[in-house]
Amino acid sequence: MEDIQPFTYNVSPSRVIFGPGSIKQLAPELARQHLLRPLLLSTPQQVDQIEALSKQLDGKVAGIFTEATMHTPSYITEKALSYTSEVQADSIVSLGGGSTVGLGKAISIKTGLPHICIPTTYAGSEMTPILGVTENGVKRTINDAKILPGTVIYDVDLTMTLPASVSATSGVNAIAHSVEALYSPIGNPIINLLALESIRSLAASLPILISEPSNVKARIAVQYGAWLAGICLGSVGMGLHHKLCHTLGGSFNMPHSETHTIVLPHALSYNGPRIPEVMKQLAGVLPGSDGDAIKGLDLLLNKLKVEKGLRMFGFKEEDVDRAADLACGNVYPNPRPIEKKLIRELIRRVWAGEAAKADL
Repeated sequence: MEDIQPFTYNVSPSRVIFGPGSIKQLAPELARQHLLRPLLLSTPQQVDQIEALSKQLDGKVAGIFTEATMHTPSYITEKALSYTSEVQADSIVSLGGGSTVGLGKAISIKTGLPHICIPTTYAGSEMTPILGVTENGVKRTINDAKILPGTVIYDVDLTMTLPASVSATSGVNAIAHSVEALYSPIGNPIINLLALESIRSLAASLPILISEPSNVKARIAVQYGAWLAGICLGSVGMGLHHKLCHTLGGSFNMPHSETHTIVLPHALSYNGPRIPEVMKQLAGVLPGSDGDAIKGLDLLLNKLKVEKGLRMFGFKEEDVDRAADLACGNVYPNPRPIEKKLIRELIRRVWAGEAAKADL
């Protein structure tokens, strides 16, 4: 009989609308909440999609802001807040990945306006009460229940044009959320079940998506896994992996999902000796593991044809020491104590693109 430890479980209060064509539910959802002047958000790269969404709403919007930027820099947030006030918006609708969702969260928490998310990647931020803010080259996180978007609309049709390479790293980003949930000090049996189901779905469907980018069934399975991963991250928080990624992203402007993809096997290898049961569970949901979770993760990353080193994205070897200093400050809860010398070596391997090894 399994030994069930005491735990606390908080149910996410957000409303989720999931399925092909569900974007058509945006207008009814706005009406349900008696919202008349939504501000639509996107990145510069998704202007066409956000303008199409405005047309779908018959132009009944307060305005469109298309300057969402990776890592939610404070100067963009301030510009967006000014525009929100200028157009007298009564709600926020963010369409896109973590950059746009993050900006929507930042506006919502500062104004109190309702926030509806329409994710087009697999980042999972839409299901969390967590906001990452970058100011003066340092990224910090804010955790507040009021940050959680009230409604999330998952429509696979909006992900069909997401390039396979971006889908791969965004999907591994989602896997990272679930992995860290499994060893969170405030974890619970429900979130553990969701995390394993998330990883199982993502690990099975991502390789299919890469070889068949137009496979709707695979895209739906990836989106489903990413939704579960977001719930996990939002429920039990983050550890070493996310701390490293926030450091590398916020202070060195490394690309978000690619950084998560590169860091994950190394962070897992670092924590592995302290979480044998979690490693066993992971091996059970990662195909080809043969009892070794790191082997299974590496096999998956090879199938997805992702980059293995941050040097490919401009991270420099001379930045390793500063990154280690930042990563070891204000550490997140983690199953293994953070040792600066070992973290420096971990980051050096991340820079170099070396294989993850459980020898630290």
